Amino acid sequence: MPLEAGLLEILACPECHAPLRQEADASGETTELVCESKSCALAYPVRDGIPVLLVDEARRPH
Repeated sequence: MPLEAGLLEILACPECHAPLRQEADASGETTELVCESKSCALAYPVRDGIPVLLVDEARRPH
């Protein structure tokens, strides 16, 4: 289930404050929020529909 558009508009990357975009699996379930900044690009997990916006929990870009 995608996050509400209003919620996504106010969320920002805790590391660099850039906007976040949703990444979903094949079923359309949101699995992570990815920072849109090319210099940061951290990916934050979404667990049970709740974004976990902790830098320590984020996946670094490859």
